[in-house]
Amino acid sequence: MAAASVVHAAARNNAEWCDALCRTHGISGHFDTNSWTSPKRTPPFYPDAITLAAGVSPAQLLAQIDHGAGCSVKDSFADLDLTDEGFRVLFRGEWLLAKRADAPQLPSRWWVVETGEQLAEWESAWDVSGSKSGLFRPSLLASSTIAVLARGSEGIIAGAVANRSTTVIGLSNVFHRHGDLESAWQGAASAAQARWGEMPVVGYESGAALDAAHGGGFGSVGELVVWVKPGIT
Repeated sequence: MAAASVVHAAARNNAEWCDALCRTHGISGHFDTNSWTSPKRTPPFYPDAITLAAGVSPAQLLAQIDHGAGCSVKDSFADLDLTDEGFRVLFRGEWLLAKRADAPQLPSRWWVVETGEQLAEWESAWDVSGSKSGLFRPSLLASSTIAVLARGSEGIIAGAVANRSTTVIGLSNVFHRHGDLESAWQGAASAAQARWGEMPVVGYESGAALDAAHGGGFGSVGELVVWVKPGIT
């Protein structure tokens, strides 16, 4: 896949994941040609809008969401300027594509979360601060296009969420309790392909986590920006 096509596919895949998670919280998002938007404020750490094409009009995008304090927008093509609308850049990141070419197989001690009890254990391992408790709800596990991946036989030490769309598999929420994010990205990619086949695996990261993804076998294919409007919500 050409880099531009990968970015479009990754943005759409990520929007589908955000939409699925929001729906488990009773929030219904909307897809159109250029964006995914939620008219109702999304759960913490999830955007209220995601661009699916370059050149989106800021005015048209913001008209579809609650763009008051606390609003966030994922600018998938790093070409928006929301400064005049009161937003600031929360972080800049890069879209990722796995460079792996070997046949997929389930890595040692990786498995798929199947029960609500296992999901609670997974979330506890992912969210060591406890600040996001209850973000991941058991109804996610009923989807055939979502797999919550875990590693560890006596306690979960690593994991990720994988979601399959038409042309790619996306990884998000990748973690490792002992800081070995490189192996977490590598293992999660293998586990996701073992579940759904040899589809391209994509994701995004920033900062030190981006370096870890590169070390885990992913290459950068494009830039993204997450904007947020400061203030008391």
